[in-house]
Amino acid sequence: MKLLRSLRGPLALTLCGALAAVLSLVCPAPALASQTGVHNADPSVIRVGGTYISAESSGGGIAVREASSPDALGAATPRQVWSDTKGRGEVWAPEIVVDGTRYYVYFTAGTGSAHRMYVISSATADSGYGAEMQLALPDGKWAIDGILFTFNGQRWFVWSGWAGDTNVEQNLYIVRMSGPTTPTGARYVISQPRESWERVVGNPYINEAPAAVRDPAGRLHVVYSANGSWSDRYCMADLRLRSGGDPTYVWDWYKSNGCLFGSNAATMMSGWDPTLYVDGPGSHSFVLLDGDISTSPPAGPTFPLMFTAVPKGTPYSWANRYWFTGGFCWWGNTTYTRANVPGATGDTGWGLKFFE
Repeated sequence: MKLLRSLRGPLALTLCGALAAVLSLVCPAPALASQTGVHNADPSVIRVGGTYISAESSGGGIAVREASSPDALGAATPRQVWSDTKGRGEVWAPEIVVDGTRYYVYFTAGTGSAHRMYVISSATADSGYGAEMQLALPDGKWAIDGILFTFNGQRWFVWSGWAGDTNVEQNLYIVRMSGPTTPTGARYVISQPRESWERVVGNPYINEAPAAVRDPAGRLHVVYSANGSWSDRYCMADLRLRSGGDPTYVWDWYKSNGCLFGSNAATMMSGWDPTLYVDGPGSHSFVLLDGDISTSPPAGPTFPLMFTAVPKGTPYSWANRYWFTGGFCWWGNTTYTRANVPGATGDTGWGLKFFE
């Protein structure tokens, strides 16, 4: 490392690039995933300073926990920060983020085809939230699993939704945001469940639970869950935006050639192994500082992850889902292609390795 610090110019860049490539292929082995005491789905976890903060659906509303580590969240006391006093219906997948000096929790509420995205905000993580506000997402269709992030100085909101008014398939959509609660312009589809490995479970076919992260080259990724969460074929896959690409242009996104984190060998991308200790991992949360994708990890280190799964050996069902702590790191030289587009060229860049 002293040698690298003493070098300048092209040689230093070449050596640093070579070192990054080596690090990308030697992810340090993390501790085994830990089943937390949170008997729930759809984790959302961020780190603020030395405190880990999570949000979850609870008691017909939303609860927030705080702890000194991701593993300790399961034992932390949940504090109810919002209740569905207006009878809006099922409350799903709250996502807590920091924007400026405020916390925002985005969540789904509704029944049947009436599920829509809402947001609450506060100056503190575990109290002081006001009344919910429905996000005015373009087209006003069924929407779940939404989350805000900032990429290249622009706020974006990505979610899972329907193209029309019937439950045919769940696509991933993106929209620009002019503020934390204000969508602007049209919605754009960035992924549809059209690959064979995304269609082993249907009625409907599923792309959901998106979470953004930025790779060591500065490229945007949206990691999402595919196949129905009612099946142990539930898994996680990756969308990678091409270098210099437009997040609103679907053909600037490249999709992993299979699941990157899952328990079914037949759906895994070549070179990625199925899980040994859990079934149906998905609906994850990258545990980033302030939830900010600009704090994504560099090549080499393993960083914390929270995900939903069922312990292997336990009958697979929604009722048996828990939050698990795990890890992820970047994996270099990973080529994604579009299997459903004849003649399409591949795209090589950073992929992700996930650890249980």
